[in-house]
Amino acid sequence: MKPFSTDQQAQLAHLSAIIADSSDAIITKTIDGFVTGWNPAAEAIFGYSAEEMLGKPMLQLFPSDLYQEEVLILERLRNREYVSNFETIRRHKDGRDIHVSVSISPITDEHGQVVGASKIARDITQRKFLEHQLHLSSKVFTHTNDGIAITDASGSILDVNNAFLRITGFSRDEVIGKTHTFFRSDRQGPELVALMQRTLKREDHYEGELWSRNKSGAACGGRLAINAVRDEHGAIQNYVAIFADITTLKVQQAQLEQVAHYDTLTGLPNRILLADRLHQSMAMSKREGRAIGVLYIDLDGFKEINDGYGLKTGDDFLVNVAERIKAAIMDVDTVARIGGDEFVVVLENIKNSSECMKRANQILQACSVPVTLHGNVLRTSASMGVTVYPQDEADAEQLLRHADQAMYEVKQAGKNRCLMFDSMRHVHLRNRHDQIRSISLALVNQEFVLHYQPKVNMRTGHVIGAEALIRWDSPEHGLLRPGAFLPAIEDDSISDWICEWVIQEALQQVRRWKLADIHIPVSVNVGARQLQQKDFVNRLSLLLKRFHDVSPSSLELEVLETSALNDTKVAQKVMQDCRLLGVTFAVDDFGTGYSSLTHLKRIPADVLKIDQTFVREMLVDREELAIVQGVIGLAKSFNKKVLAEGVETVEHGLKLLELGCEYAQGYGISRPIAPDEFVIWMKSWKPDPRWMQQ
Repeated sequence: MKPFSTDQQAQLAHLSAIIADSSDAIITKTIDGFVTGWNPAAEAIFGYSAEEMLGKPMLQLFPSDLYQEEVLILERLRNREYVSNFETIRRHKDGRDIHVSVSISPITDEHGQVVGASKIARDITQRKFLEHQLHLSSKVFTHTNDGIAITDASGSILDVNNAFLRITGFSRDEVIGKTHTFFRSDRQGPELVALMQRTLKREDHYEGELWSRNKSGAACGGRLAINAVRDEHGAIQNYVAIFADITTLKVQQAQLEQVAHYDTLTGLPNRILLADRLHQSMAMSKREGRAIGVLYIDLDGFKEINDGYGLKTGDDFLVNVAERIKAAIMDVDTVARIGGDEFVVVLENIKNSSECMKRANQILQACSVPVTLHGNVLRTSASMGVTVYPQDEADAEQLLRHADQAMYEVKQAGKNRCLMFDSMRHVHLRNRHDQIRSISLALVNQEFVLHYQPKVNMRTGHVIGAEALIRWDSPEHGLLRPGAFLPAIEDDSISDWICEWVIQEALQQVRRWKLADIHIPVSVNVGARQLQQKDFVNRLSLLLKRFHDVSPSSLELEVLETSALNDTKVAQKVMQDCRLLGVTFAVDDFGTGYSSLTHLKRIPADVLKIDQTFVREMLVDREELAIVQGVIGLAKSFNKKVLAEGVETVEHGLKLLELGCEYAQGYGISRPIAPDEFVIWMKSWKPDPRWMQQ
């Protein structure tokens, strides 16, 4: 590609400046709807920075009921159609709706293929608002139900219509010559009159809502529009005031706001009003330099009350809990019910985390007080997650999620207490989640491989087997050993799938070696989690049937001593059922699990593997040597084979042979190696002559 000429560079710079200085949002996206360009005006209109939007789907700006609109737009763009000047609604970062006028053009590459789109969006929210107001004004003038009053330049009434008289209850004679003060209500302060006068002086127009009084003295809500009428010299001659009676509407609005913003059962603020108050509290916290606490509460055992005593009792109990929480907080604090038996409390003006936790525990105690309802004594405890702003530098929605996450951890850990959200723990959990996801993708993408470490008879030189050890051939990090990734999935279901993959791959390798006239068994490590799975034996049976040409005795399952002892009865049953299938067992890292002789007798394993830490140190540490001697003695007593791990030197082997242990594996024999290298190694390996002479 030729470099840009000076003129072309100048044109590009000019174009970039135009995009940067434009008051309209200029956005580019891929043909799949992902943002690739985001100018400053887009940030000003929608509230998201370029960093927050680049690479994200445009659907992030769409209200959920308009998702189909994006599908239709992208379809038209793929057909090289332009989408010009249509008006729609997008969602601002803070959640409010924005009316925009949008034009979208397809972007093609040098081959004429549509690869994306450019979009220009103009904020027309204010225009829509004005159109709405004009529509209202039009209705006022069209329908005689609205009161109309005409005054002189000083504000004295010259004439009114019949609707005005009906609304106010006064006669024409009673209002002619009067000013606005005649109708003033105690519900309306003087500041509105001052605003009205300033606005009329500046703009010749005022529109707003106010409260006045009718002849009986009752408050009357109205929507007022005033226009100044000037003569040909520009002097104000009259004012025309249009008054629409919205008293009923105001009452209904108050009722609707109650329904929209308050929980119908408890009367507490709901999630919508909570979000609004939390935003206000956060803004005040910044201005005044004080902290606020966010508490997420979930009742423990409420379902049992609902199920055991009925929904009516359950509802009454929730109302009672709401009252107890309200009694435990201050007037400036907020408590909201956000669904079911979940409540959120916002504590205002707290000094620090310690004060927040102290008050949180007081609320926790209030939730645990027993109450008598319908003749039944009822009681629940509560689990509570807590976070403090601005120590937790998050937005309102994230603060709620953080408190909710801490509450969930309380539930998992035993309930009935408070827990402060820990950002470091959150990062750790998020990193673990990312690790699990990466490992899951690696399994799908076939990035795992098995290496095999030989097991030998040191005295005879025979290769008696191989231990299959998993490796992750990561495109990003290279070949990783198990310690780099297996601990992250130890308690996750993905470990079950990886275990099954390892067994399947090991059986496949046994089949390959068998075809090459190499007959050695392969051992596979099985974790405690897998031994607890109800379907482990069935799934193993299916794998063995799939490899029907491979003898089940060619597969040995290695279980950690601690795994075999975690639940002895369950482990024994699984191991015995597996042995019925023809596979054998070895107890790995023996000596680390504090086995009793009774347990050892009951564990249906054929081989005990001495943990490598004991073997490595036995030449210099008498206690480690004594453990090795003890394991060898136990193995002989219970008629089990014994194999030593961690044989790194000839001297290790000599000592083991002296103690009566012939079977071994370790770096002194061979490191874990790829299957092809394993075959080459077998053909060339010979034990040290001193071992054979021992």
